[in-house]
Order: sequence, then C-alpha cells, then structure tokens
Amino acid sequence: MGLAKKKVQVWKRALFHFLLCFILGILVGFIPFSTLNFSPSIAYDKPKTRQEFAFEVKNIPTNARLDFSQVGNRGRLIETIKIDGFENREESLELEGMESENNSAGTDPIPLVSTIRSLDFVTRKLLIIVTPTYNQAFQAMYLNRLSQTLRLVQPPLLWIVVEMPAQSKETADILRKTGVMYRHLVCDKNATDVKDRSAHQRNVALAHIEQHRLDGIVYFVDDNNVYTLELFEQLREIKRFGTWPIGMFTHNKNKVVLEGPVCNSTRVIGWQTNEMSKKLCRFHVNNSGFAFNSTILWDPQKWRRPTSELIRQFETDKDGLQDTKFIEQLVADESQMEGLAHCCSKIMVWNLFLEASMITYPSRWIVENNLEAIVPLKKHK
Repeated sequence: MGLAKKKVQVWKRALFHFLLCFILGILVGFIPFSTLNFSPSIAYDKPKTRQEFAFEVKNIPTNARLDFSQVGNRGRLIETIKIDGFENREESLELEGMESENNSAGTDPIPLVSTIRSLDFVTRKLLIIVTPTYNQAFQAMYLNRLSQTLRLVQPPLLWIVVEMPAQSKETADILRKTGVMYRHLVCDKNATDVKDRSAHQRNVALAHIEQHRLDGIVYFVDDNNVYTLELFEQLREIKRFGTWPIGMFTHNKNKVVLEGPVCNSTRVIGWQTNEMSKKLCRFHVNNSGFAFNSTILWDPQKWRRPTSELIRQFETDKDGLQDTKFIEQLVADESQMEGLAHCCSKIMVWNLFLEASMITYPSRWIVENNLEAIVPLKKHK
C-alpha cells in the first residue's frame, strides 16, 4: 500500500513539473523577440573588456535608398545611403582582416552588428516593344541589329515578335540568343488574303496585351528602322500618348522627308509633312513616331473612353490613313498628346526603306551550293 502511494506522488511531481515548464514556455513565446537583449556577460563571467552584443530592430525612413556603388578587390564594401532631405552618408565596412588583427592584439573578436534596412527601389515603366517579321532577304540582319539595340535599354523591357504565317526555327534561334525578354507569337492569317500583313501582326500583339493585361508603354518598332537609345528612355515618361518627329528616305532614295508633330514645349500644336498624299490625314505620323499607355487597350474606364470597342489597326489602300485611324481610337485630339524628343526638335528614329520585297532568303538561311558567276575578260588596250 505504501509503495502505491509513493508511485502516485512521483507521477504527481512529474506532472507538476511538466505543467510548470509548459506555462513558462507559453509566457516566453509571447515576449517580442526584438525586445530581447542578448548579452554574453550575463551568461558567462567574463572580463569587462569584452563588448556586450545587443540585437535590436531599428526602423529607418521608407524613402531611404541603398546604392552599392563599389565593391573593392579586397572585400571592402562601400555602401551609400541616400535619404531625401538629408546629406549623403557613406559607410565603409572592412570585411577582411578584422578578426586576425583582434586576435593578434590579445583581445576577443568584436562581433559585427548589422542593421536591417528597408529599401525603396526606383521603379521603371515596362516597355512593350512590338515587332512584326516575316521571311525576307534581310530578316536575320534586321532582327540581330534590333536586338543589339534593345539589350542596351534599361529593363524592364518585353519584346513581342509576331511572325507570319508560321513560327520558324531560325527566328526562334535568334530570339533565344538575344538576351532580351521576349514572346514569340504567330499570326496565322493567309498572306494571300491580306493587303497589309503588318497590320494583322500588330493586332495579334494588341490582343495578347489585352488578354494578359500587360501594364506598360506600347511602341511599334519595325526591324528595318534605326533607333537611338535616348528614345527608349524617354518613352517611360509617357502618361497617355507620346509622339515625336521621324526622318525617312523616300522610296526612290533621292530625298529625305521629315514627318511628325510641331510642339510648343511638350504640347502638340500642329503637324509637319512633305507628302501631298497625306494632306487629308488627321494626324501626320506613322507607327514609328508614337507610343501609348497599354492600359488604354484593356481599361477604358480609367481613360474615360466613350466606347469599349477593341482598338485595332485596319487595312487600307490609302497612304497614311491606317496610322491616323488607329490614333483616333487612342486620343480625341492633340490636347491628350505629349511631345517627346526634346520638344519635338530632335530626330531619334530613321526609316531607311532598305527591304528587298521580291527576294526571299533560302530555307534555314543557309546557301548550300556555291554561287557561280561568269565574268567576261576584257582586253585593255
């Protein structure tokens, strides 16, 4: 009987200890971790020369920006913290040799304390570059040249390449090697049934932007044009619709034509054109001379569009009407436009018209047989 009572007392004592530890664990769990002060001198009886280590979470202004401007060759990290309204401060952290120097001096190593910082990154608008392409003599050269330009543009940038009538392996290989974020789409329209293949290819890209609700600046970039990098940086300043003048050679290559807006600062006040065939156009600018906010396509309420009809390009035989009809779907008049390219005073796009439309490149862009040429010899007197 006495043995049974002793066993009951042992179980009671064990249960009491378990409940006590459980309650202490709950209380410790509710204590905020940031209020704890871990000091090695409390747990150990060390000399007072040892520096105490305190872990503390500090908040800094949300407008602080961290710029890792330079990383030295010997582990020296220089970081610059820029805070609006304050002078710049530079903090240098020597990450190499501190432990060895402390040990040689006979003192305990001093622990490094890092402060948790909240960073405010500068965001850029997404550039959505739309390029139609098809099998032609200079297709590989055009795509490679344009890709070299786009890869120099500050990200984010999305290159939407629309091919017609099918997705070729050669084009896909070029896009994979560019180093540019891209999407390779296909326009499956029958080329014999369309008057302007580029219009249908751009419409495929517009439908893709609408479907995925891509938010950025849409710019129609033809691969046979020449562009400056400064233009792509200015595109990110567009709020609704931006336009600028372009320079182009005429088809017979004997004259240079300047076409585009006339601006007073960034306000469009008129248009300039040298072609009589475009006198009846409402807006005298082609696809290379304007860009617009992509939300106009899929968010009509934001821009107070009077209709929610799809915005698309239309086929037309009349020169210039296709571009002006498309712009009329985006803006009501010049008051909703923004002049770029230094108040429309600088040419940043050149249309050279170098395509050879009647020549097609061989399959897989490879010439299997050597070219043969017979050159008659002339006897010089």
